[in-house]
Amino acid sequence: MRFEIMRLDDVDGTAVDSTVVDAASVNRIVQQAAAIGQRIYIRPAESSAR
Repeated sequence: MRFEIMRLDDVDGTAVDSTVVDAASVNRIVQQAAAIGQRIYIRPAESSAR
């Protein structure tokens, strides 16, 4: 499964940028964000196969 992770602006919470990663990378990204106090939003990535 893949997830979209969006980095959020500290002031108003709008998405600054986003990346799509596999499930194994989510934990590492969450730990990095927590270490520096970065706000992120994680959601399942939309599947391109329909």
